Amino acid sequence: MSFFAVIDTNVLVAALLSKKSDTGVKKVLDYIHNRVIIPLWHDDIVLEYDDVLSRAKFNFSKPKVTEIIDLIKNNGIYTPPIETDEKSSDPDDIIFWQVAMAMRQNNAYLVTGNIKHYPKKDFVVTPSQMIEILESQ
Repeated sequence: MSFFAVIDTNVLVAALLSKKSDTGVKKVLDYIHNRVIIPLWHDDIVLEYDDVLSRAKFNFSKPKVTEIIDLIKNNGIYTPPIETDEKSSDPDDIIFWQVAMAMRQNNAYLVTGNIKHYPKKDFVVTPSQMIEILESQ
């Protein structure tokens, strides 16, 4: 069984920073690699991934950034956003919400480490919550 999910940038940052292989953020990447999580992406999301992951403060190598973005794009589905009336405390996060909403008819999730940036909905989950959902199936 596969699950559609928009992956917030902070999840990717946390996964790349994590030294442990059994964290929720690392498992999210594993599930993407194994095509259990099908990431939903849009050009604006990919641009944010590239911008944030390329910041000097993280010191991620360009090949590592490219590898993560390619993982998302190659294992995912390009999804045009839909306009919504929802607001976010972080305007950069709206695109993640809009892409998730575009695939809600397919039970898409939004996986984020910043739950408070989004409306309180059962499909907006932390990486650990997403892993619990997957492992309970």
